[in-house]
Amino acid sequence: MEREPAPAVTVWERPDRGARGPAALHSRAELAAAAVELADRGGLPAVSMRAVARALGTGQASLYRYVPGREDLLDLMVDAVTGEIALDVPLGGDPVDDLTALASRTKDVQLRHPWLLDVPPEPLRLGPRGLDFLEYALRAMSPVRLPGGAKMEIVALLSALVAQFARTEAPRTGSSAHGDRHAAQAGYLGRAAARGDRPHLASALAQSPGSAPAEDPRVMFERTVRRVLAGLLR
Repeated sequence: MEREPAPAVTVWERPDRGARGPAALHSRAELAAAAVELADRGGLPAVSMRAVARALGTGQASLYRYVPGREDLLDLMVDAVTGEIALDVPLGGDPVDDLTALASRTKDVQLRHPWLLDVPPEPLRLGPRGLDFLEYALRAMSPVRLPGGAKMEIVALLSALVAQFARTEAPRTGSSAHGDRHAAQAGYLGRAAARGDRPHLASALAQSPGSAPAEDPRVMFERTVRRVLAGLLR
């Protein structure tokens, strides 16, 4: 009789190390910490099984006793930095306020670790700390009468919004060239609106003139998140 294949399991459901071989010299937490430090210094491309092994002073082959490959290492890294998002902040009872504050704390962590924005997105890349984050967000929405599936979608949308704003605010290499490009694009937008064939665009730009002082990104972020949440949680 043909044996059915074993069900796929995440790194969190596997033993901390393989059953064979010598005793473990490192923990998965140490692997994650070493990988995060490498990514903080050199971005996600700097993280490889070989580089992590070198940082830990061990052989590359020994790491496979802890994690089967780089994807599992990414899972460990994402969960480790997710643990930096403060979840001990008491909820105030207003879902919009509570989720906006959570979004701001999440964006701060993403800006501390810009490589997070380069991790391939997966809907269920969740470890223990990610589950804690999800539980906190759902608890913040407990006063709202919405189906559970709709609340999960709101968390996913909020996470995408946070990532987009973090991507905009993250430090860039070649910031001078980026500034020139931004100025060129802004000039093109203004000239296109002034031609008169796009009246709605001209009206919108007239209500937010480019000569106004640049708005604090945090203020704009919180205002946008509040507007989105207010609509979704109605």
